[in-house]
Amino acid sequence: MDHPHLAPGHCMISGPLITARLKWRNLSRNATMVALRTLLTLTLLLVAGSANAAAECQLSEELLAEIRAYQPVVNRILHEIVDGRFAGETWKALAELTDEFGPRMTGSQQLEDAIDYAVRGMVQDGLENVHTEEASVPHWVRGYERAQLVEPMRKEIAVIGLGSSVGTRKGGIVAEVVVVESFEELASLPEELVAGKIVVYAQPWQNYGVTGQYRSQGASAAAKKGAVASLIRSVTQFSIGSAHTGFQEYQDGVRKIPTACITVEDSELLLRKYRRGETLKIHLEMNDRNFKPFVSRNTIGELVGSEEKNTSVVVVSGHLDSWDVGVGAMDDGGGVMISWKALTFLKEMGLRPRRTIRAILFTGEEQGLWGGQRYYDDHKEGGEDEFSFFFEADIGTFNPRGFDFAGNEEASCIFQEVVKLMAPLNTTEFRKTSNAGPDVSFWNFAGYPGAALINDNDKYFWYHHSAGDSMLVEDPVSLDKCAAIWAAAAYVVADLSVPIPKVIVSN
Repeated sequence: MDHPHLAPGHCMISGPLITARLKWRNLSRNATMVALRTLLTLTLLLVAGSANAAAECQLSEELLAEIRAYQPVVNRILHEIVDGRFAGETWKALAELTDEFGPRMTGSQQLEDAIDYAVRGMVQDGLENVHTEEASVPHWVRGYERAQLVEPMRKEIAVIGLGSSVGTRKGGIVAEVVVVESFEELASLPEELVAGKIVVYAQPWQNYGVTGQYRSQGASAAAKKGAVASLIRSVTQFSIGSAHTGFQEYQDGVRKIPTACITVEDSELLLRKYRRGETLKIHLEMNDRNFKPFVSRNTIGELVGSEEKNTSVVVVSGHLDSWDVGVGAMDDGGGVMISWKALTFLKEMGLRPRRTIRAILFTGEEQGLWGGQRYYDDHKEGGEDEFSFFFEADIGTFNPRGFDFAGNEEASCIFQEVVKLMAPLNTTEFRKTSNAGPDVSFWNFAGYPGAALINDNDKYFWYHHSAGDSMLVEDPVSLDKCAAIWAAAAYVVADLSVPIPKVIVSN
């Protein structure tokens, strides 16, 4: 997923969120997805304050006593997954997935094979109602890509095309370079200075939500000035010569030009030389192609409730697709595995909650939330009866600290008490946010409560959407802890005598 990163304590303003949602109605479907992903990334890690900012809770003593009575079973879940018979199993399962299928690009056979694998694995684990649901997704394929500085010296530039980018003509293009550090600087330049050139964005890192706009919108902004291509500094605060990919969106009515990311190091080099007044020329060749939409699938498995089978369902989720570089262990293989294995472990422990826990492994997230959108569209009718709560893990599975929560104040008060049960692992941090993750955000914005992991993901963007997203990023113990509190929280929420309150505002 795309995530932002701002310092703790920043407040999230609800007004702009509402305004943005209204504006999305006037955008194209893909543009809507880009806008949504940008907003989500600005709010997921940028939480809207802490538990101290929450309204004073006034839960009944009976409900408080009921929640606190879950401590022994929570202790058992945490122990079994972190120190007991399931210790290390989540990491092993993730390693098997990534080793066997590698990157799982939307539209690729690797992703579809991984979906089949997940279906077989869920069945073997004894999960119930295992099935897939179709979702149409974009089909973009990376081809040969090369960038080379040819004047005033020759130097290879590490380059990686952005999702949905068009290719260059055969043999590529050779053009002078204009280097800017902001959209404002580009806008201030006369068109004759930019026309026919390659725009290089050397924007400084601020946070993912802000800096990521150069990746998602940079091509069209450059094309409006007459540029023939755009190259963007990778959206990361740290680099060892690694290029980071991601999705981008062409604006309607604007000429489509090739666009790619380059390393932080190369963007800084080009900026320095350009500021000295040197004339720079780059040879860029990209053979990337867009094909017709592809029918992929969301993958679903359940631990069916003892009392309520298909009402007040609690969802745990992640996305199975990844980018075509790295193996998607961090983004979002970890989230997939803690959601899948949470159900497996609970079943093995003989713990069946009152209400169904449903694991959903979404498809097409990286290309614009296609699986999440389709699932919402297919299930929103009757969703008020069918669903209770949505968990999504797509912000890393590093050492966990607690939960971000999206929902009304009454729901917040109840979930805070659930989070306190995680004290044995020192994972009781609680923060308010507008949504629990990209694929479930449709439900959160419609009034359904949800939660996401708070974890030590300060280095998330070091590896994000790059070849560095490998199993080396995933620590077995941290992954066990994430799986443990994921399973424990989902179990309690699904087993309480009352579902977490929701106020449906839109379907």
